[in-house]
Amino acid sequence: MGWEALIGWFIENKLVVFVLCAMLIAGGFYVSPFAWDMGGVPRDPVPVDAIPDIGENQQIVFTEWAGRSPRDIEDQITYPLTTALLGIPGVRTVRSSSAFGFSSIYVIFGDDVEFYWSRSRVLEKLASLAPGTVPDGVTPTLGPDATALGQVFWYTLEGQDADGYVVGGWDPDELRSIQDWTVRYALQSVEGVSEVASIGGFVREYQVDVDPEALRAHGVTLAQVAGAVRNSNLDVGARTLEINSVEYMVRGLGFIEGIDDLEATVVVARENTPIRIRDVARVALGPALRRGVLDDEGASAVGGVVVARYLENPLLVISGVKEKLAQIQAGLPRRTLEDGTVSQVTVVPFYDRTTLIHETLDTLSTSLFQEILITIIVVLIMLRNLRSSLLISAMLPLGVLGTFVMMKLTGVDANIMALGGIAIAIGTMVDISIVFVENINQHLDEAKPGEDRAVVVRRSAAEVAPAVLTSVLTTVVSFLPVFGLSSSELRLFAPLAFTKTFAMTGTLVLAILILPGAALIVLRRRPAPLDAAVTGFKRWTRSIFRVEHARDWIFTALGFGLMYWSPVGGLLVAALGAYRLARPLLPGKTNERLTLAENVVAIVAVSLLLAKDWLPLGHGAGLVVNVLFVGGLLVLLMGTFRAFEAAYPTLLRAILRHKLAFLSIPLLLFVFGVTALAGFDRLFFFLPQAVRTSAPVSAVAHALPGFGREYMPPFDEGSFLYMPTTMP
Repeated sequence: MGWEALIGWFIENKLVVFVLCAMLIAGGFYVSPFAWDMGGVPRDPVPVDAIPDIGENQQIVFTEWAGRSPRDIEDQITYPLTTALLGIPGVRTVRSSSAFGFSSIYVIFGDDVEFYWSRSRVLEKLASLAPGTVPDGVTPTLGPDATALGQVFWYTLEGQDADGYVVGGWDPDELRSIQDWTVRYALQSVEGVSEVASIGGFVREYQVDVDPEALRAHGVTLAQVAGAVRNSNLDVGARTLEINSVEYMVRGLGFIEGIDDLEATVVVARENTPIRIRDVARVALGPALRRGVLDDEGASAVGGVVVARYLENPLLVISGVKEKLAQIQAGLPRRTLEDGTVSQVTVVPFYDRTTLIHETLDTLSTSLFQEILITIIVVLIMLRNLRSSLLISAMLPLGVLGTFVMMKLTGVDANIMALGGIAIAIGTMVDISIVFVENINQHLDEAKPGEDRAVVVRRSAAEVAPAVLTSVLTTVVSFLPVFGLSSSELRLFAPLAFTKTFAMTGTLVLAILILPGAALIVLRRRPAPLDAAVTGFKRWTRSIFRVEHARDWIFTALGFGLMYWSPVGGLLVAALGAYRLARPLLPGKTNERLTLAENVVAIVAVSLLLAKDWLPLGHGAGLVVNVLFVGGLLVLLMGTFRAFEAAYPTLLRAILRHKLAFLSIPLLLFVFGVTALAGFDRLFFFLPQAVRTSAPVSAVAHALPGFGREYMPPFDEGSFLYMPTTMP
């Protein structure tokens, strides 16, 4: 099937084109990462995050052994576990660290290993460890099913009054208990949350301070005291007793409810006399040993970190966390201080990735909106056709929606790199549409009277389709080396390559299959002139009520409807529709002037929208100054393009007459580019020392030192999270 046959089939089957467009729009809205209000319609948006997850494909094994030195941890836990975990299939390397009281082991898998499959293999290995691999009572645990990028929400607990001012009234151990037993469990129930880690404050614990002299006097060892404490907090079950046909359960209640219960615990019995813990030690409630604090603007605080689960949508997770916090806020403890102020425990966020994610999304939405406006202006100036500019601009949102669908199908998250790929591709997307529409316009203008317009559109679209396809494929092929990268480099640049490829190929498909049919509808031929014998009122009615003017009537009615929301905008749309109704009745010169006025009004209106959205000089300069700046910039740029277009034939003839002189320009540019890349000193090392130290050459060497290498660009989230360490 040739190009003409393929394009002709879609032109003849306009219903298929309409259904495809409707499906594309519906699917794009369904998976769009933007938080669009769909009126209650369920959505499954593409996961959104600020930056790509470039971390290793790893699982973390955490082992705690309280009170042990890093050397003991290394010898008895870290090393045995590391050697055991090396044998797991797919493991690339194992890294570990030993600290005071705990061990962290990072099991790094290959990029082709599935995340949850690797977790199951690690769990299998930990469950099958040989006895004696780790000390008795030590249990290695697997870290949360999340990545390093999963820390999406940090918060603190503060005592605030009714006006939101911090009034305190809560001890660090109290806030930590509220965090551990109330807030943490509530947030862990949110869909998509893998872990809620508590930070800061003090963990309450029973502390038994043993008196060595009392131990010696009663003949009790420290191990006996530790065993008594360990076995004291137990309930014991026994048999059942039947009394008077009623069955009773026999239980020994031993759970500790306070200090008195622990003090009354029997360590040993001597001559039927129990020796209790209070006889050899002092029991009190106190803070557990901590190695770090949470610093909030110089003050110690209590808070938590919400970690999003692997492959979950961080934006939805944060939204769910905020909803849950709003639900539990009223139930958090409160107390009345000595001055009568009521202090309510309040959850205060201090790191929320939502802002950064929305800024990332705004990058695409702003560039897309401004690109549509610029496209309308440029096409109006260069082609002087309002319908062509609207048709070309309509391809942009369709192409972006199609890209969202492909991102959902292929599992590409929406982040700054992925959305940047779409923003970069917008220029090419516009070019594809311009080539098709301009060629269709030209063929329609040159068509013979009575020639079938569908045949003209089909022929003109098929004429440029192979060239446009070659151009797009050339750009797509240039991104193939990106998919040959590995590790962090692939995870960083693959989203950009994917989305740019999706956007360009999607727009190409739209331009080949949908654009010709849409152009046949939008770029209509002007109605045939009326019979000169028909005059007066009958001439007007016959003209404006022709079938060809049905769309103009709809356009006019739409303008009157828009006047409810925007009187000026609706009036302009209605006036445009009325002009198109009356155009066949107007003289030729008047038509030319009104067509020019139509384009000028459209350019001015779109320029106003562009200036209002862009505000290149900032809010302080005012709208009028920004509009004048945008207008002047457009006049300068488009005037330059027009001047170049007019001078190009003369310039081309001059270049062809002086070929060698012209070729020296790209040669100099090539030398300059290589020098800027490699560095002047490295490229011209052969120059004599006297020449290299001369003032002009030295200045050039300092100006062209060469490009450095940096894996990641500077990235500022606006805050710095610092976790200081305390002494034990």
